[in-house]
Amino acid sequence: MTAYLIRSASLLGGERTDLLIRGGRIDAVGPRLDVPAGAEVVDADGLVALPGLVDLHTHLREPGREDAETVETGTRAAALGGYTSVHAMANSNPVADSAGVVEQVWSLGRRSGWVDVRPVGAVTVGLAGERLAELGAMADSRARVRVFSDDGMCVHDPVLMRRALEYVKAFDGVVAQHAQEPRLTAGAQMNEGEVSAVLGLPGWPAVAEEAIIARDVLLARHTGSRLHVCHVSTAGSVEIIRWAKAAGIRVTAEVTPHHLLLTEDKVTTWNPVYKVNPPLRTADDVQALREALADGTIDIVGTDHAPHPSQDKECEWAQAAMGMTGLETAVPVVQHAMVETGLMGWEQVARVMSATPARIGGTADQGRPLAAGEPAHVTLIDPSARRVVDPHKMATKGRNSPYAGLELPGAVEAVFYAGHPTVLGGALNSPHPSAAEEPRSAWTS
Repeated sequence: MTAYLIRSASLLGGERTDLLIRGGRIDAVGPRLDVPAGAEVVDADGLVALPGLVDLHTHLREPGREDAETVETGTRAAALGGYTSVHAMANSNPVADSAGVVEQVWSLGRRSGWVDVRPVGAVTVGLAGERLAELGAMADSRARVRVFSDDGMCVHDPVLMRRALEYVKAFDGVVAQHAQEPRLTAGAQMNEGEVSAVLGLPGWPAVAEEAIIARDVLLARHTGSRLHVCHVSTAGSVEIIRWAKAAGIRVTAEVTPHHLLLTEDKVTTWNPVYKVNPPLRTADDVQALREALADGTIDIVGTDHAPHPSQDKECEWAQAAMGMTGLETAVPVVQHAMVETGLMGWEQVARVMSATPARIGGTADQGRPLAAGEPAHVTLIDPSARRVVDPHKMATKGRNSPYAGLELPGAVEAVFYAGHPTVLGGALNSPHPSAAEEPRSAWTS
């Protein structure tokens, strides 16, 4: 495998240093390292070096919705966004609720070679919320699933939620909850408040999220198990999570880039690209989420990358699908909302977009420090770049980016996945050379 010398990178936004990558690992770190024979030199002057990013919340759609995304296109988008590992949510068709389906997704990820793909297993069969899925079988499969979620649907039955928490505790798994009380959000189209009243759209009240989170942190305390709260969107949710952490409850939480930047006022355009679940909230909620991410109440940024075919978004608001793309714009949005506002530095960005999501998801070889002997998952970012978002130039199949036409700071210039440059000069290079054909299971997508 070719050796690479990354020259004069700003390590976590601090001192400039060199990183020598060889044999899939970081061989040496220090100023002005000698160039080994045959090594390729990557000029990183002015670039910030971070551990490869990890997304705990990605929708790759395959199997079943290849019109929206595939593992191949989604992982290409992830690589361009600076990621070296993504967790693929279970709401595919068929649902990833068995060992066979999670192994299929895992195999497709290995075959693509752009990033490490970790399947998320469904909590309930078919996401129906009626009986537990094969949690143990998925955990014991080749995919070694450790994160379970019915994301897109809430595990609203408290008995089922308790049983799921108890079950995953045996192998240190985590249940990632989509917090939405369905009876409070029936027919909801946007955040409930003054804007929904003016527009005449059924509202999605903040309490529908907060009530489930309050219940679930108490269940996590009762069971002693790990709970992860997906896409937190309200100031009230932040306060509940803050209380739970102070009480010693094993809860972690994520926020999406779009909830760090966009508000419900965007809905006044009637552009369905802004329709998302949970909905865009108020400016006060956005500020509370930013502060909570900065102080550690919210642990990570998860993209909730949700691509849709154009026909599912380019239609009237009431009929449009919920969701936004996010993999290729996460770094610029976080830089804009958190770094340029002074709320976080690049070291903290590495914490919330790499080290902590890797720890929560159980990906031991990801999110590691940029130090000698560690796996060579490295992302280089140009913080001085400014680019206008053009969804038609993205690798994802989804064109439903809420940032279309917006100029954002920062650009991913290079990504090394297990020592191999999947991205160079801001463009896709090649997948990891170890990517090999995996045998297909009995069914085909």
